[in-house]
Amino acid sequence: MAKRESIKITGFENNVRVESRILEERIQKAVSEGFRHIEVTAYGQHGIGGRLWSAGDEEITVNVLGTSGQRLGSMGFANTLIETFGPASDDVGWLNAGAKIIVHGNASNGVANAMAQGKIYIDGDIGARGMTMTKHNPRFEPPELWVMGKAGDSFAEFMAGGIAVICGVGAEKEKDVLGYRPCVGMVGGKIFFRGKQSSYSLSDAKLVTELPVDEWNWLKANLKIFLQSIGKQYLFGELSAKSADWQLMIALKPYEKTGRKLRPMPSFKSDVWEGELGGGGLIGDLTAEDRSPIGVITTGELRRIVPIWENEKYLPPCQAHCPTGIPVQKRWALIRKGKTQEAVDLALEYSPFPATVCGYLCPNLCMQNCSRQIVNLPAVDIRVLGKASLEAKEPKREPATGRKIAVIGGGAAGLSVAWQLWLAGHEPVIFEGKKQLGGKIAETIPKSRIPEDIFEQEIARLTNNIGHIRLGEHLTKDKFKKLKNEFDFVVIATGAANPRKLPIEGVEKAVTAIDFLRESKRDRAKVGEKVVVIGAGNVGCDAAAEAARLGAKSITLIDVQKPASFGPERRSAEAAGAKFIWPRVVQVIKKTGVQLTDGELIPADTVIIAVGDTPELSYLPESITTKKGFIAVDEKFQTSDEQIYAIGDTVKPGLLTEAIGAGRVAASAIDGILKGKMDTYDNLPVIDFARVKTQYFDARETGVADVKSCAAQCASCGACRDCGLCETICPQRAISRRALGDDAYEYVADDELCIGCGFCAGACPTGVWYMVENKPLE
Repeated sequence: MAKRESIKITGFENNVRVESRILEERIQKAVSEGFRHIEVTAYGQHGIGGRLWSAGDEEITVNVLGTSGQRLGSMGFANTLIETFGPASDDVGWLNAGAKIIVHGNASNGVANAMAQGKIYIDGDIGARGMTMTKHNPRFEPPELWVMGKAGDSFAEFMAGGIAVICGVGAEKEKDVLGYRPCVGMVGGKIFFRGKQSSYSLSDAKLVTELPVDEWNWLKANLKIFLQSIGKQYLFGELSAKSADWQLMIALKPYEKTGRKLRPMPSFKSDVWEGELGGGGLIGDLTAEDRSPIGVITTGELRRIVPIWENEKYLPPCQAHCPTGIPVQKRWALIRKGKTQEAVDLALEYSPFPATVCGYLCPNLCMQNCSRQIVNLPAVDIRVLGKASLEAKEPKREPATGRKIAVIGGGAAGLSVAWQLWLAGHEPVIFEGKKQLGGKIAETIPKSRIPEDIFEQEIARLTNNIGHIRLGEHLTKDKFKKLKNEFDFVVIATGAANPRKLPIEGVEKAVTAIDFLRESKRDRAKVGEKVVVIGAGNVGCDAAAEAARLGAKSITLIDVQKPASFGPERRSAEAAGAKFIWPRVVQVIKKTGVQLTDGELIPADTVIIAVGDTPELSYLPESITTKKGFIAVDEKFQTSDEQIYAIGDTVKPGLLTEAIGAGRVAASAIDGILKGKMDTYDNLPVIDFARVKTQYFDARETGVADVKSCAAQCASCGACRDCGLCETICPQRAISRRALGDDAYEYVADDELCIGCGFCAGACPTGVWYMVENKPLE
């Protein structure tokens, strides 16, 4: 539905007030017709602005003039902005599920009642029972309530999550800025307030009088947004002058609550059981023997199953499927902690081209294996973080070792291994036969896939550090032998640039994909209106997309099997209107087109062959084993000669990320040998998808827009998010959080309290808790 101009809807027509139900139907109809700015003149109608779900991800603004009734923005949806230019009645934002609601005036009782997501800004005071029964799904940002003035009685009653900020403006002389009896039954969330408060529920909450630095920084940053939203930016200086003006109320942890411990069974027996029924209970007239109950729910060694906290014992699916090995999940975790720059910088420890590859060229195997897709939701978009990596700071290099390694080839694989060896303190020397570095990235990948300056900037970063680069050096057997004698190790990364030949008649009339793409990148290639590409892999798709860019009107890709293409290359070819046909076999290439073995002739002005490439290995000594035209290696990319490693397309055709990952593995192996240490390349098993709790995903989430929202949406598979849910849900209060120093922590289960019920494992969003059979008694 195309977006349309704004629409005005009135709640009073023909001298009659329009019913709330009818007004809502008209608002919903306007949204379905594509209106995204709606002005409502209200006459006390209820529920204005809520439940506008049909717009999906598109932003909707609802301006309310006149007098809104109860439940303004109730069940509000994400991407909805509701702004009323006056006071509001009861239950503003009731069951809010993501809307931003602004009230330019006071609001009465029940503001933010049972809110789960979104933000509510009140430019005035609120009535009783504000912020009651709020929730917070750890998968999303907590709901927020901001109040310029003070709150009424029973504030934060049964509050279970979220953040409230009570600014206390105009209430400086009030005895209780949070009203009478706040925080009763509070079990989660926190309340920032400015002003006096004489009492609160001591059994449910505790007061923090000195704000921690991170809390103060959060408050100041979001206070500015609140004041801008209500048009009172001028108060920022006054409200943010001193952190000492503010206090923080937080819910007590289960183990901190006093007077709520489980009653010991002997106490229950004497005080309750026998107190109600007399000595001996129900059969006290028959026997006086002690019949203390025998525990049927056991603890300690008698438990059948026990919980274990397996934090970071498994790889998340995203990282496990990234050939480069970048710890995707760890980067999102750093961003959630406010350490965005550290997350950006981390990529350079794993790849010299995080922006080029992760941001643009990679088919993003990490995203294809994201746990969110279990429930048919889009993966967290690593490309957002990849593009930000262009400004990453270089990792600290280890002390120089003086050991020299020859790297033959300046493509993705060669530059990757050289980068890793340089970081480890060694001295790589790159030998490249061409006059430029970059291999296929620089020579054949279409310009449409990545802005030119991105790769140039990342190449410059690498060459500024690795000073030993020799261009235009072509290898011979003698030169290779000399390198082997002069260097500690030799890494072969020459790629595969020899196009495979098809044994068919007329093949000389065709152009190879590698030659076509090379010329296309230099803007020297020409095609006719009809193009046939033999081979429908990713390279063939690149050729098809480029042919379309150069003016081809009809493009056909032929393959003998189901095309193996995928990712951005396949999407680009499909977007260009390319037609895929398979399984079909080419018999002859004629002047008029391509004839198949079934007799069909596909007209073609230009024929491009994209059936793969093989490496040039004529310089290799006979001591190095090859297999089917490629160099044979072990799992660490070592050849039959222990001094020589081979990586990238010289070993097996693959993705850029596979070439970069191979460079990292080989460099780690060489570094281990040179320093006499074990190779520490990460080989943890991948976590089972079933351990990640899909109920924490919001089915309405259809995409993420920026780095922070991506970080919030990450499931953090196998890595604790410190949400405290296990601690809260444990019926025996057996689980507690233990600080280890330097922001480190762990959750532990007390064996003498734990009954092995499995609540912790059942509730853990990230799958960190796991139930295993208890060891038998010895």
